[in-house]
Amino acid sequence: MVDGQRIHRVVGRESEGVTREQAERTIESLRTKAREGRLDLPTGRKVHRSLKEAVAEYLTRIEHDPKHGRNYGPKKRHLEDRLAPYFKGQRPDKLTDFTIAHYVKHRRDQGAAIATINRELSTLSHFLNRCIAWKWVRADQKPKMPKGEEARKKIVVLTDEDKRALMQAAIADQDPLTWLFTAIAMGTGMRHSEILRIRWDDIDLANRRIYIGQAKAGQREQPIPPNLAAMLQKEHAQLGEPSGWLFPTSRADAKHSHRQQMSEQFRRAVTRAKLDPSKVTPHVMRHTAITSLIKEGVDLPTVQRISGHKTLAMVLRYTHLSDDHIDQSVAKLDTAFSGAFSQELHTPPNENERSAA
Repeated sequence: MVDGQRIHRVVGRESEGVTREQAERTIESLRTKAREGRLDLPTGRKVHRSLKEAVAEYLTRIEHDPKHGRNYGPKKRHLEDRLAPYFKGQRPDKLTDFTIAHYVKHRRDQGAAIATINRELSTLSHFLNRCIAWKWVRADQKPKMPKGEEARKKIVVLTDEDKRALMQAAIADQDPLTWLFTAIAMGTGMRHSEILRIRWDDIDLANRRIYIGQAKAGQREQPIPPNLAAMLQKEHAQLGEPSGWLFPTSRADAKHSHRQQMSEQFRRAVTRAKLDPSKVTPHVMRHTAITSLIKEGVDLPTVQRISGHKTLAMVLRYTHLSDDHIDQSVAKLDTAFSGAFSQELHTPPNENERSAA
């Protein structure tokens, strides 16, 4: 057995005078050569990677890849701490629906949340997709990744007063770029990572568009409101009309030339605005922007184009409709009843009328 496959060789036939002792000596010799790495394998034989070996090479390849290296930290943690130890010496092309289902059961038995398991399966799916792209695994060998139903979290949306307080707090922050990050998040609903990857030469101020080259649903042009466009134009002029990153890194030893996070700066602004930092995160700006579009009556296909979601179903799941907006919408159905009921229809009969009946 080599690399999970049995190698067959003919030592000789008994009719030719080959004895059992000779065959056993040959087998022992081959085992010795295999241990020493000197086994003469058949020409053109494909060497299969174990999952552990494939994971190591996968992480090396994607670490600095701007597209496939997103969320590198969580992917590395999922693979090295959970997936690779569980599947051990199995090969990527030998994973099956059954082994994946067994892994899910194993993690559930350990008490892992459904959301956590779903994230781990997403990492495994991305890993296998790259294995397919690199010809390590055939596309038809990829098993299904059954995602569990996650509990819906209550969507936090900021009021107009909250937004004003947060914007003022961001302007007062010690980091001069906190206000810019907050303004773009508030005015566009872009994702955290998308904002940090903006370059000045990606912004078309005349047409009020930001070109996004890397996004979950593919590249797109992000529309921006007039006031935000004016703020960006003023900032661009004050900085001497640069063409590089809006959020360049200041660290000389940084792996990336632009910032990767603004979470700490945003948290300071949230605290200064007297909001709850455990609930108000940068992603809340995205919820708030999309909800505002819905409340203003923007149709869902247009919301999808603005938000950059892949499907309408994702927009429906992602959006939050406030109760007052629902009440106002349902109230329009009242027109169907205008004049349909007369006062007499609702007046109960008196005692004499009941007796006559």
